[in-house]
Amino acid sequence: MAVLTHLTSQEAMDLENKYGAHNYHPLPVVLSRGEGVHVWDVEGKQYYDFLSAYSAVNQGHCHPKIVGAMTNQSQTLTLTSRAFYNDMLGKFEKFATETFNFDKLLPMNTGAEAVETALKLCRKWAYEVKGIDENEAEIIVCENNFHGRTTTIISFSNDPIARKNFGPYTKGFIKIEYDNLTALEDALTSSKNIAGFLVEPIQGEAGVYVPSEGYLTAAKALCEKHNVLFIADEVQTGIARTGRMLAIDHEEVKADILILGKALSGGAYPVSAVLANDNVMNVIKPGNHGSTYGGNPVAAAVGIAALEVIKDENLAENAQVLGELFRSELSKFIETTSIVNAVRGKGLLNAILINDTEESDTAWNICLALRDNGLLAKPTHGNIIRFAPPLVMTKEQLLDCVSIIIKTLKQFE
Repeated sequence: MAVLTHLTSQEAMDLENKYGAHNYHPLPVVLSRGEGVHVWDVEGKQYYDFLSAYSAVNQGHCHPKIVGAMTNQSQTLTLTSRAFYNDMLGKFEKFATETFNFDKLLPMNTGAEAVETALKLCRKWAYEVKGIDENEAEIIVCENNFHGRTTTIISFSNDPIARKNFGPYTKGFIKIEYDNLTALEDALTSSKNIAGFLVEPIQGEAGVYVPSEGYLTAAKALCEKHNVLFIADEVQTGIARTGRMLAIDHEEVKADILILGKALSGGAYPVSAVLANDNVMNVIKPGNHGSTYGGNPVAAAVGIAALEVIKDENLAENAQVLGELFRSELSKFIETTSIVNAVRGKGLLNAILINDTEESDTAWNICLALRDNGLLAKPTHGNIIRFAPPLVMTKEQLLDCVSIIIKTLKQFE
């Protein structure tokens, strides 16, 4: 089959089902083009994208500045490995560290790789700086977390689908309830071997759970009290998604280790990073960690452009304003219906809780109806629908989307 052969939606889905591993359950729509807040299927139907590739496409689909940077660099130099220097990586590291106020950046490719990097960095710091006995370090994590699907990460997941039949699991993690400061303090005092606390500022995959006001500030203070590294996984919540450049910025918290990915490239290329100050990052020495593609010239050029777009187009501010409008408009509707129990979120990372059980297919069917009405979203945890449009959305477009969502929900009353 020629690459340029035009496929119908059904033909494209049939190909994936026959030749691809069945590790995803996609909504049945086949996309072939994207621009800004819109995507089009192979038959030419236009949709609002209300998932943004799980918040990777914050800057909108195919942003010309990001695509231009990727194209230009791809025609010049794509990959050197880290066996040699290249003339783009240092520029990216300087730009990103100055943007987020850290001393150093360690570049990787995907969010899961960045989380793994942060775990290794935390453990090495624990042994060489804090003085924990080798192989005894423990890291506190939260129940219902989502940090990726590598072997180590699923070891501290409590999602049975992610865990079952993938053991044996990696040791060294203590799970506590999210948004529970007492549980965190108890864990911190339970052992002299605690090295770090890994946390999502908002639990996205779990259903956009926003912690209580002040939780992150108090958690960081507890970590400082016990000489434990506060590790913020901002792969999904970072890069302006929640109305600030980082979700932890809402409480003016400074992480000891910051994990970024997804929108760090605007969805154009796999780019992730771990940032820390010298007192932490300097434990990494040549040979300790790396990636052939991590820090490649294309990724560096794309990363700079992606961050520039966020700043130049004031996308954090736009996310803050439109997020408040979105929740306000949905809340008005929720007061009049029994199909939705609540709307929650920050900025343009939001979710609605469908009034049904997790085992039901109501949320899935609502998403199918949303698709038919020109808006794409996806359920999480059965009865929750996450809404995360590109941050380049206008007020008029958002209100149009709210109308589509309300119209669709009324079909299920």
